[in-house]
Amino acid sequence: MRLSTKVQYILYILALHAVLVFLVYKVLYHDKLIFIGSEVFLLLSAIASIQLYQNFMQPIQFVRSGIEAIKDKDFSIKFVPTGKGEVDTLIEVYNLMIDQLREERTKLHEQHFFLEKLIEASPISIIILDFDDKIESLNLKAKQQFHNDSIQLIGKKLDESGLPLLAELADVQDGESRVVKTNGIVTFKVQRSHFMDQGFRRSFLMIEELTNEILESEKNAYGKVIRMMAHEVNNTLGATDSILQTTSSVLTDDSFLDVREALQIASDRNQRLTKFMRNFADVVRLPLPALEQTDVVKLVRDVAIFMEPAARQNGVSIQIIAAEHSVFKNLDAGQMEHVFVNVFKNAIEACETGREIQAAVGNGKVIIRNNGKPIDNETGVQLFNPFFSTKRDGQGIGLTLTREILINHSFAFSLETGTDGWTAFTIDMNF
Repeated sequence: MRLSTKVQYILYILALHAVLVFLVYKVLYHDKLIFIGSEVFLLLSAIASIQLYQNFMQPIQFVRSGIEAIKDKDFSIKFVPTGKGEVDTLIEVYNLMIDQLREERTKLHEQHFFLEKLIEASPISIIILDFDDKIESLNLKAKQQFHNDSIQLIGKKLDESGLPLLAELADVQDGESRVVKTNGIVTFKVQRSHFMDQGFRRSFLMIEELTNEILESEKNAYGKVIRMMAHEVNNTLGATDSILQTTSSVLTDDSFLDVREALQIASDRNQRLTKFMRNFADVVRLPLPALEQTDVVKLVRDVAIFMEPAARQNGVSIQIIAAEHSVFKNLDAGQMEHVFVNVFKNAIEACETGREIQAAVGNGKVIIRNNGKPIDNETGVQLFNPFFSTKRDGQGIGLTLTREILINHSFAFSLETGTDGWTAFTIDMNF
């Protein structure tokens, strides 16, 4: 067993003085006076050794106490000068070091507290990952964005979260930014970065929703184009149709029958083109909703009954799954009726003979779903883009107008095909 320096020193002093006592006894025993003087000297030497030992150990005791305080992260302990030069120098250095450590610790705590408050108050969703790229924490905005899923996200990797948005961000690298669109309407700008923690890299994600800005920009852009087109086309069609009608009224002779028929076809085409442009203009001229308390259950049921003949003609059945009692919401009944008609119409067109459409109202939500042709991911991303259509002769007006009406009502909505194969248009009226 290895002896400590303290024990070695004590054993050395004891052995040294034991040898000296023995030698004094052997050599000076017969000279009593010198023998007694030598014994007194050895006693004083032992006392001096003890005093020196204490003087040597005092700095070590200070260092040991200081180390224990630092281990306990207690930077409030300071030592009082003893009046001994070497010890006081050590105490002065230690006290200065403790003051600097305490100041640095206070500064770090203040910065950490400020950073936590800043992250928590950020209007952008922030997800902080641990050293293994697993989700460690979310700020308040992220918790609100992911609702009840935020608790289950802790400790999972992005591709294990079960959320399409986070799964799509699993391959984003540090320093990379990406624009992600979900549900064909909600758009996010995502940036991944990192910081150093205990000498190791840790990543975090900043998720900013751009939906409102992009929609407003889109609306301003296509609104300007539509107004310009409508002005030019309507002016041209009006004058052209007037000339056609005048010419047709002049050519009354039976010999001009073929010409009159051609003029009538051209006039009819003008009328269809006018209606075509009016459909586009309706998107731009859409008024703000006139809100009033409306029974949503009755509204959905009435539209379903109205669309029943069209569904039956295609061999599709419509089933209403609604609450027995009325569900009243503040909305514009006329505009929302247009939305439901368009949703039912699209569902009917997506279904083959023998398929089914279900409409459910409950918990502040309206869900109209069908088991017809599913929506693939590529189409789903573009569905609510202005004037996008998968139909051969489609104008893309229906979903664009539907989008504008629902946004003006502040209703959240989505259109997607689930894992069960059913395509659901969901409108959340809980705002």
